[in-house]
This record gives sequence, structure tokens and C-alpha cells, in this order.
Amino acid sequence: MNLEEIICQIQETDKRAGEIARKRWNSIAKPLHSLGLLEEITVQMAAVKRTADIRPGKKALVVMCGDNGIVEEGVTQTGQEVTAVVTENFTKGDTCSCIMAELAGADVFPVDIGVAKSLDYCGSKYPLISRNIARGTKNFLKEPAMTKEEAIKAITVGFEIVKDLKNKGYEVIATGEMGIGNTTTSSAVASLLLDKDPRLLTGKGAGLSKEGLERKIQVIAQGIAERKPDKNNVLDVLSKVGGLDIAGLLGVYLGGAAFLIPVIVDGLISATAALCAVKLCPAVKEYMIASHLSEEPAGKMLLEALGLEPAIQAKMCLGEGSGALALLPLLDMGLAVYNRMSTFEEIKIQEYKELS
Repeated sequence: MNLEEIICQIQETDKRAGEIARKRWNSIAKPLHSLGLLEEITVQMAAVKRTADIRPGKKALVVMCGDNGIVEEGVTQTGQEVTAVVTENFTKGDTCSCIMAELAGADVFPVDIGVAKSLDYCGSKYPLISRNIARGTKNFLKEPAMTKEEAIKAITVGFEIVKDLKNKGYEVIATGEMGIGNTTTSSAVASLLLDKDPRLLTGKGAGLSKEGLERKIQVIAQGIAERKPDKNNVLDVLSKVGGLDIAGLLGVYLGGAAFLIPVIVDGLISATAALCAVKLCPAVKEYMIASHLSEEPAGKMLLEALGLEPAIQAKMCLGEGSGALALLPLLDMGLAVYNRMSTFEEIKIQEYKELS
């Protein structure tokens, strides 16, 4: 399946179903709009699912794992080998996100989309999905990160994983990633799509020093100057300075829209992939839910560009799907109220009215 065929499957959400859900919220015996974004997200989910009968269902965290050749340029505190170790730990349930997922009632699906090292010590708690496109991307300071064909393959991987999750009955997908150096690739992609100086949106990632941050900014700026990506062409940007994890997550967003599953945006890398998806197909935005405001400088800019409002502000910047997972219990609480609370009519008291 090519990219055009994938995009052709995506339609706008059902606003009528969303309005029915909104009327349900307004009938519940509590002050109007008092659960804020929890109400708005339920309305959005109804529009996505094309029904106002929205209930908690099976939840998945999809974690795209891949290495980035730009690590050669000293833009990270740790070495590339950490990607493989943490990817293996995902399969064992031994990461922050796995622990959070267990509490949130979500199943974890770690995906090897581009890990450089062979994964020889995987566990069985969350079986690895092996879809390795390449053993990491190239160093985009010296050459394009990947070919356009590789980028499209990675997008297709994400799309097909969502299709499989749909067939298994999953109702909501949280996005995550793992890959040393991916805040560098994401900042490069974001600076192009947002048309902003890398200095304005590049952060320290996993704990760089002041000098390390300066080096990171310099590498991004120089890499962009060398590769000359077309900022109006998502595939060109991705292939020249992006990452396989970003491309895979882009496919997850397209899949969510095609198979009527709301997809939760996590932090910097996830939001960068989300913007890529919306640039390719604007209708995808209606299927996205913003979980939290990342502490990375580009986090707020990306959500503003997407027109998404984050439900959580907790100064998180871990990635790996941690922010997206943190939203899941809140969604369950909102849905419990939506489905179980009495209406004004049922308890025979006067309902609230919209006042100007």
C-alpha cells in the first residue's frame, strides 16, 4: 500500500455524534463544562468513533524504537547502545512507561523500527514487534538520514500496526518512542515545519550541559544547511534530517484516523510526528488528543501549530509515552462520569443554562 492509498482512507470525524455527546454532558447533574477538557475529549472521541456511546475499552501504547546516526556528532549525553538496552527493557516491562502502563490498564507494544544493535535479550511480557527498516539512520550532518523509500516503509509500519490493533479490539492508542538522539532529529524536523530558528526550539534532551546544547544547536543548523530539505515537503524533511521513529509514529496517526481510533500525542518526538501527519493530511488532526505540555522548548510551539490543548501540565519530558499514559486514567474518570452520572431530569431538579 502506498502513501496515497493510506491517505485516501481517511475521512473527517462525525461532528453529529460529537454534538450528541455534548448534549449528554450538558444534561448531567453538575455545573456546565465543569470537567473541562475531559468533557471535550469525550465529545471528540464520540466524533472519532461516530457514536455517542463511548465507554472505556482496550488501551495500547505503541513505542517506536530506533537509532539516529547524528549521535556521532556528540549531541547526546549517552551512547547509541542505550537504545537497544531500553528497547529490551520494554519487552521485560522494566521501564517507567511500562510501570505506568500497567497502572493505566494499557498493553505495551514495543516496535524495533530501526535499532542499530541486534536485540538478543528481549523478554516475553511485551513481545517485540520486529519491523527493522535499517540499523539506525545515517548521520544527517554528512548525508541524508534515510531514503524516501525507507521513510515510507516506516510510515507503513505504523499504519499496519494500528490496523492490527484495531482487529484486536483496541479502542485508544498512546504514542511513545525510544531512541538516543531523537530530540535532535525532532528539533531539526520541527524547526523546518514550524519555519523557526533551531535555537528557539532546541532543548537539552536527556540532560545536556550548556556546551552540549550549543553543540546540538550548531549540528542541527549545519545539518539543515547541508541537506537543504524542502520545508513544504514532509517526506523530504523526514528523509533528510528525521528519524525512523518519527516516521513510524506518523504512520500510527494516519492509522488512527483511517481505523477510527483516537491517538494520544505524547511529548516532543510524538508531537513532531503528529505535525508531520497533519501536514500530509489535515483531517488527521481531529483524531489526535494532546496529553501534556512537554518541557522541551518546541513542545508548546508544536501543540499550538496543531491547534491542540494539552490536558496535563506536569513539567514532564521523559518521552517513551509517559505523558500519554498519564492521561489514560483521567479519560477513564471522565468516561465514568459521562456514562454513570444522573441527569437533571432524572433527579428532578432544574438544569443549568448557558449564560452570556
